[in-house]
Amino acid sequence: MGERKGQNKYYPPDYDPRAGGLNKFLGTHALRERARKLDQGILIIRFEMPYNIWCEGCKNHIGMGVRYNAEKKKVGMYYTTPVYQFRMKCHLCDNHFEIKTDPGNLDYVIMSGARRQENRWDPTQNGQIVPDDKEMQKRLFDDAMFKLEHTAKDQEAGAAAKPVLGRLFERNEDVWRDPYEANSRLRTEFRSKKKELKASEEIDKTLLDKSSLDIALVPENEEDRHMASLMSLQSVKSSEEEAAERRQSAINQPSLPGSNILSFGGIRAERLLSKRLLPTDLGIRKRPAATEVSPECEKKPKSLVGDYSSSESDT
Repeated sequence: MGERKGQNKYYPPDYDPRAGGLNKFLGTHALRERARKLDQGILIIRFEMPYNIWCEGCKNHIGMGVRYNAEKKKVGMYYTTPVYQFRMKCHLCDNHFEIKTDPGNLDYVIMSGARRQENRWDPTQNGQIVPDDKEMQKRLFDDAMFKLEHTAKDQEAGAAAKPVLGRLFERNEDVWRDPYEANSRLRTEFRSKKKELKASEEIDKTLLDKSSLDIALVPENEEDRHMASLMSLQSVKSSEEEAAERRQSAINQPSLPGSNILSFGGIRAERLLSKRLLPTDLGIRKRPAATEVSPECEKKPKSLVGDYSSSESDT
């Protein structure tokens, strides 16, 4: 309602009609804030996004129909049609993108800051009717032979489409002959689908509560079930543990088949196990020198306080 502020009936006491108007007398513009850059040839307008885009700043999707306050300025001419460029700021980040009109192709072109989501296709590939452009209309008007060929092609296309249209009409008549029955069938399908979805949600909720997770689960398929069954049959031991067990079994097995002779590693292990222990391993201290024999050792039998130097040398 900003443009109506200069149309009220209140005039200040110092108003001079010779100023030419209330806006000129107050030093304001009828468009208010929209005209703050009018001296630069820029007008602030409300711009609506003509198609889906991807913002280059935040990489977010911006849908068709989202509105922005855009700076509109004239950047050129296409014959007698002006070409305008719009600059606006993304509402999700600080990135700015610019879009320009393309009167020649009846479209908008992104200049910078964004990229278009490609949803365009050739309508002739889908059997759609494409309106004739000006060049086609001019040729149909001037060239009689081209008009005849064009009319013949249209008639052939119409004849080829008649069977398809007939089948579509028959299918539509079969499905919607009784609206109540068709509606009941659809509602039955929706109820069954809703029950399946509810059961799946309960299973997912139980699994998430058991695993203490808060993520969205995708529906399972046959490949997921197959992979889960294979993982359940795998060994709980790691590859390193299995390699160590195989190495130990290879060391301990006999060197020759059908014999009791161990391999080199087995003999070494047997010698280590049958090695005579030292007195120090049993917690017995070595007897002190003759000059430092304690009275307790003199009272004990000599067989219990024997010299173990020979045993140490043997080892």
